[in-house]
Amino acid sequence: MGSYELTSDGRLKNLEDWSEDAARWLAQQDGLTLTDEHWEIIRLIRIHYQTYNIPPVRKLLKKEISKQLGADKAEDARLDSLFPKGLLVQGSRLAGVPIPMLDAEIEAIHSTPVKQATPQANAAPLATFKAEPIQFQGKMIAVHEKGNLVDLSEWSEDLARAMAQKEGVTLTPEHWEVINYMRKFYFKYGITPMVRLLMKNMCDDLSETKASSEYLYKLFPGGPSRQGSRIAGLPAPQGCIDE
Repeated sequence: MGSYELTSDGRLKNLEDWSEDAARWLAQQDGLTLTDEHWEIIRLIRIHYQTYNIPPVRKLLKKEISKQLGADKAEDARLDSLFPKGLLVQGSRLAGVPIPMLDAEIEAIHSTPVKQATPQANAAPLATFKAEPIQFQGKMIAVHEKGNLVDLSEWSEDLARAMAQKEGVTLTPEHWEVINYMRKFYFKYGITPMVRLLMKNMCDDLSETKASSEYLYKLFPGGPSRQGSRIAGLPAPQGCIDE
């Protein structure tokens, strides 16, 4: 094992340098010897990152550990003993992926409210959406540059209907099922699901038909995650949003 170029917080500067040897070297810097139990978790972290292009937050990782390895292996005490410097901080570092962040943390750092209509960058092919403050019930509702609410507490079902109407969508019970699912997911895990993550979890919790790309794009032609998150009053998703 050689040495590796690291960032100021001890992560691989170039994530492509990751290998099992690199993970062992990083663990050695922490005084940690990787066992099969460590590798089970590290590999799940990497699979999630490679699949969704974002590292898993703690609750999602625990859900996957429980599903793949058994509920006993997802217990907090066990995970904290395996990764004494923190499951997400140390685990993601050893797995060679970025540190996970909640959507609210990312928006606080990178996003600013829009003051007038602006073209949406990288819009979905069917979207004609432009981000602009929303006039609703006598007040102006601030939005970020992708059109997602600045203050999530301002969301209501009536506001969702108004936002959907502005985008040419009439909300049906089928739309509401997806909207409510996305909101439940966000308030449980702290992130808005991009479409592949949404489809995977809806398939597990609802049905394969309702989790299909065809079904979701029919409901939200501007993108199930991109457009759906706006109407659901959630932050914009991380990673590959509607691909």
